[in-house]
Amino acid sequence: MDLAGRVAIVTGAGGGLGRAHALMLARHGARVVVNDQRSEAAERVAAEIGAAGGEALAAPASVTDEAEVAAMVHAATMAWGGVDILVNNAGILRDRSFAKMDLADFRLVVEVHLMGAVLCSKAVWDQMRARRYGRIVMTTSSSGLYGNFGQANYGAAKMALVGLMQTLALEGEKYGVRVNCLAPTAATAMTDGVLAPDALARLAPEAVSPGLLALVGEDAPTRAILCAGAGHFAAANITLTEGAYVGRAADAGARVAAEWERVTDRRGEIVPAYGFTQAERELASAGFTAPTMATAR
Repeated sequence: MDLAGRVAIVTGAGGGLGRAHALMLARHGARVVVNDQRSEAAERVAAEIGAAGGEALAAPASVTDEAEVAAMVHAATMAWGGVDILVNNAGILRDRSFAKMDLADFRLVVEVHLMGAVLCSKAVWDQMRARRYGRIVMTTSSSGLYGNFGQANYGAAKMALVGLMQTLALEGEKYGVRVNCLAPTAATAMTDGVLAPDALARLAPEAVSPGLLALVGEDAPTRAILCAGAGHFAAANITLTEGAYVGRAADAGARVAAEWERVTDRRGEIVPAYGFTQAERELASAGFTAPTMATAR
């Protein structure tokens, strides 16, 4: 897992998971751009990396500010020639039940998690494609994959990142750009007060970062969703069942309900290679020869 010569940006790296990620990448030889909205926090972690013999650059910036993100990427490129690895880690919480949630807080969480990752990914995308090498990691969450009470805003943003990852992985594949998701469980400022102290002790951020390493190395996968916490690692998948064909008769709605057990039967389910797989399967079930994704575009 030698990352010598690679340049990595880690957003939200002034503490918690981001700090753990930045330190681990530096220990494996990467030059690390330590981003955080708090200047002193970014500088502290960059200094920590330097004291350990690594190379780091503090980059105070808000991931929601396009100009600041562009300046951060420009600084990394001027200092070290380009960006090889981007870890979209920055995030916030504004937890409340949906009934009590302020829409401004909903928008803010989506802006930081989703649009922050979009802006940072867009800022490095062209150079990664041109250099035919790149590793991008989105930080998703089980709250997005499976839902969590009081986190409609956070869950929506985190699941949106999975969709972003799926498409960027497809678009980046022929250019050597691999894009994955990391779904961490860790004791950070964001989880303080959510879990019991003894559980938090086992969920150190440092127990998640080895999973990140697997997603950014030379042999990294692409389109993976890696769940990590307390030293345990698992993969999540968005699957598609075989389903059932009911046609377009007047009673089709009733037939869908009647066939619900077949529709949802998970035996034989697949992980589609791309989104158009659904349409291909539906048309084939209806007796038509489905076009491939390439011919459909």
